[in-house]
Amino acid sequence: MKAVQLPAYEAKPELIEVPEPRIETPLDVVIRIGGAGVCRTDLHIIEGQWATKSGVALPYTIGHENAGWVEAVGSAVTNVAVGDPVILHPLITCGLCRACRAGDDVHCGSSQFPGIDTDGGYAEYLRTAARAVVKLDHGLAPADVAALADAGLTAYHAVAKAARQLRPGDTAVLIGAGGLGHIGIQVFTALSPAKTIVVDRSPDALVLAATIGAHHTVLADGSEIEQVRELTDGHGAEAVLDFVGEGGAIEAGVAMLRRAGNYYVIGYGGVLSVPTIDVISTEINFIGNLVGSYNDLVELMALAAQDKVRLHTTKYPLTDFATALRDLDAGQVRGRAILVP
Repeated sequence: MKAVQLPAYEAKPELIEVPEPRIETPLDVVIRIGGAGVCRTDLHIIEGQWATKSGVALPYTIGHENAGWVEAVGSAVTNVAVGDPVILHPLITCGLCRACRAGDDVHCGSSQFPGIDTDGGYAEYLRTAARAVVKLDHGLAPADVAALADAGLTAYHAVAKAARQLRPGDTAVLIGAGGLGHIGIQVFTALSPAKTIVVDRSPDALVLAATIGAHHTVLADGSEIEQVRELTDGHGAEAVLDFVGEGGAIEAGVAMLRRAGNYYVIGYGGVLSVPTIDVISTEINFIGNLVGSYNDLVELMALAAQDKVRLHTTKYPLTDFATALRDLDAGQVRGRAILVP
């Protein structure tokens, strides 16, 4: 089969022929890929940012946002059948550790992460496990929802945390209305009555944000902190959800936070540096977010089936993976880029 593999860090990925994955255990599921999301994390992987964290042996196939159709199942698989359309939870989890039994499988003690530490979905086929597959509503096409497997799941996970803390009359600032943020805006609209202020450098992204639920939009032109303060009567927001995590977004986001507010770190790449006296004197909280649980993904798919969350996508043939990565790096992708074998 054809697969996009990374031969070395800081090298260009290559489209090559590799063996098709096969069923190896009774709970294995082989998926025929219908769509694989192109994520900024893939750029970070290529750059080597994940080298020490993932420990993966190169070369390997990248791609961690995957959906498709069940091609083959192991003898113990009962939740899906050959031909079913599915989206894949990004982690292959054990189901036996304390985290898995608590429904917090994102923190499984012995998980694998296809596309990060084992072969992923920039390919024609992918092997995963029965615990990772979520059957899609028949109104959803794999290529249309693939990026919800990670970008959407991460956004849902963070927004759901924030929504549980926010009350009517509260304000949340969402930084970034791009591939990750435009999903978060829709999820926020579906889950919370709080007022939303969306901040982005792109006027076009802010136009999109306004059409999908943002109450206010603010252009990140150097005056965004003052604009947010003015919209919150000088107090700042109860929650800031940072879908960017670099390029000045962190410093601006922290300055937009009110006393006892919560800062949700979702995007990454920068460095969070806050004097400890500022943390204790205002009792602000910093909360990390890494994808989400299987149940989060099931709930997100319910919102997608109800058309409350819709991905804006640009599709590329698998053979044009280099163009998709280049367009993403240049900020030229509206919504999410999807590779289709």
